[in-house]
Amino acid sequence: MCLGVPGQIVEVYDGGLMRMGKVDFGGIVREVCLAYVPEAQVGDWVVVHVGFAISRLTEEEAQETLQLLGEILAYEDLQEQEGGRYER
Repeated sequence: MCLGVPGQIVEVYDGGLMRMGKVDFGGIVREVCLAYVPEAQVGDWVVVHVGFAISRLTEEEAQETLQLLGEILAYEDLQEQEGGRYER
């Protein structure tokens, strides 16, 4: 399964061949290629997949997605505590 994770751009710069930036994922900041979202600026929220920002989204969309990801992780933790049973 492929997963794109929302993060907020905190810095934008020219990386030589490509437009690059630093994106904050809840306190963890990573370098990300911004070539696919040339209109993105500092403060914007983007979906990042394997080091590439692939789309912009609103803060509301980003927060909703982060909440859902948190619920998935909480569910998986609960399942592990109960002996690894997954209901499908």
